[in-house]
Amino acid sequence: MTANTQRRVLLAKPRGYCAGVDRAVETVEIALEKYGAPIYVRKQIVHNVHVVKTLEERGAIFVDETEEVPEGAIVVFSAHGVAPSVHEEAKGLDLRTIDATCPLVTKVHKEAVRFAADDYDILLIGHEGHEEVIGTTGEAPDHIHLVDGPEDVANVTVRDPEKVAWLSQTTLSVDETVATVEKLRERFPKLMDPPSDDICYATQNRQVAVKEMAVESDLVIVVGSTNSSNSVRLVEVAKEHGAANAYLVDYAEQIDPAWLEGVTTVGVTSGASVPDELVQSVLAWLSERGFGEAEEIESVKEHMRFSLPKELRKDLRITPV
Repeated sequence: MTANTQRRVLLAKPRGYCAGVDRAVETVEIALEKYGAPIYVRKQIVHNVHVVKTLEERGAIFVDETEEVPEGAIVVFSAHGVAPSVHEEAKGLDLRTIDATCPLVTKVHKEAVRFAADDYDILLIGHEGHEEVIGTTGEAPDHIHLVDGPEDVANVTVRDPEKVAWLSQTTLSVDETVATVEKLRERFPKLMDPPSDDICYATQNRQVAVKEMAVESDLVIVVGSTNSSNSVRLVEVAKEHGAANAYLVDYAEQIDPAWLEGVTTVGVTSGASVPDELVQSVLAWLSERGFGEAEEIESVKEHMRFSLPKELRKDLRITPV
């Protein structure tokens, strides 16, 4: 690389917090202010190491199961949603619940209930063990079959090929989901679609921005945690659309300087559960190594906002937006 080669940074927009994550994190923050610590949270409120650590420092206690919450305490359900059985468990323990499930996940839950009521076999496209998949499956366990990508389509068995519908986890790769649906439709020509696309607007928008950025990038750095499905997908999308290399990091300190060898253009983005301060620290790290001011690549403008959970609005006397 010659000495006068300009080192560039391309910064994807939109990136970082989506409306559902913003709502979920704010829910825990307001609950701590309103009711005082501790506030219990079932599972990670969102899949981000930094966010969870920060909320723990303020008095949130994260648990894996509802039974770990002391009787009568306040518990917040995470943005990924829970099965109806979890609500019943909480009721049995006399817990005060605040449901921070993303409204777009709730939409998928309602679609599952509707299709099951009409006795459809529901093919849920998603990753086994993901909290969102567990919650959605719990709405209609006798009707839902998990399909983990196009290669899993051959393993699907249904009662009646004429009565089959598909739904999906909201944080998947758009391209992979489309490919899976195409394969499913080859097997089940009368496959019913959900009333509207299940892949969330933020997941789609961040993937579109990365596709545009990756074409010009030698390296793409995605800020996000390894258990964040949408962040992991951004790394995959970057590699599939032109970036020679792409890596996932929680913090700037995790970047390996060796990644920059021979690199003139670095693309930077972040998953939907990542606060922008972490992205800014990555930009500062790159600046210290000779990369210039970031140039934003904006693919679409976002204006989505969600009201706080009804349990909080009631106590705070907030009118829903």
